[in-house]
Amino acid sequence: MTSKKLSYGDYLELDKILDSQTLQSKKNGNIVHDEMLFIIIHQAYELWFKQILHELDSIIEMFKDNYVEEENTGLVVSRLGRIIEIQKLLIDQVSILETMTPMDFLEFRDLLSPASGFQSIQFRKIENKLGMKPDKRVRFGKQRYDQYLSKQDRKAALNSENSASLFMLLEDWLERTPFLQFEEFNFWESYKEAVERMINNDKELIYNNNSIDDTAKEVSLKNYDVIKNTYEALFDEKKYIKLLDEGHRRLSQKATLAALFIKLYRDEPVLQLPHRLLTQLVDIDQLLTSWRYRHSLLVFRMIGVKIGTGGSAGHGYLKKTAEKHSIFRDISNLSTYIIPRSSLPKLPIKLKKELGFFYVHGK
Repeated sequence: MTSKKLSYGDYLELDKILDSQTLQSKKNGNIVHDEMLFIIIHQAYELWFKQILHELDSIIEMFKDNYVEEENTGLVVSRLGRIIEIQKLLIDQVSILETMTPMDFLEFRDLLSPASGFQSIQFRKIENKLGMKPDKRVRFGKQRYDQYLSKQDRKAALNSENSASLFMLLEDWLERTPFLQFEEFNFWESYKEAVERMINNDKELIYNNNSIDDTAKEVSLKNYDVIKNTYEALFDEKKYIKLLDEGHRRLSQKATLAALFIKLYRDEPVLQLPHRLLTQLVDIDQLLTSWRYRHSLLVFRMIGVKIGTGGSAGHGYLKKTAEKHSIFRDISNLSTYIIPRSSLPKLPIKLKKELGFFYVHGK
């Protein structure tokens, strides 16, 4: 028996990849040079989307257990970091598309209709798996996004929409966070007292500040009343539920408190990886926003206010998605509740040990 040695081209199946650029302009009998660039850029996007889904699926699988093992937290952080680096690359790729002029694009644009990047099933799955809520999506032609997909793609999109998302699993994970009530230490009450002290101290400084007039003092004090009300929503269950019902919050009160505890005590060894994880989710969310916004600017540069190839409002639709399609906004908003390190409630010694690294010899 003889066996053919595996070659570089065979391993990567380059014959399939490099033969998959079919120019519509060539079929039409008038080859447009820049159509090749347009196809390759978007094929590259889809390959990277596939890698993001590969990473995301593995992360979701690790979060599905009732207990996320400590070593898995490191793995999750590593894979989220990979997704972030891919996102940065995707944003940078827009610059390559910008080497194409509007006139170059218009030479083959009509040949693409009604195909549109809006129909990328992989990107829709990424959004759904991260935790995009259907009712929070900007409507595309007053229709749900899946109405513009093929029957097979619509089924895949709805399956991802109805499956456990990273947001849902993150919320469950945060709600299981220990340490919030540790023997005599109640973080919630201790933090509330620290916030009240901080606000009262700031208000006292305003009262005693002779360099500003009474009107300025009144405005500043009213601002602190707003700040105080914002903090009180954390402590008052009814107020928080109202925020949830009105759509101003999505993360549960218990999960929000846990996430805030992690961010406030990020320097404790056991909380360093969870803090990195939360920070990475904010990064992923903001990079998605940057990519959408950069895409909207590219569309405006290429076609102005013309409609998109798929019939959307083009630039206008993409700009709205950049503004509204946020998934982990509640994590970003935690910065509102950060207080100075010097004002943090002091952790009991026993709890400090629990939050530190320790080693067990033997079994």
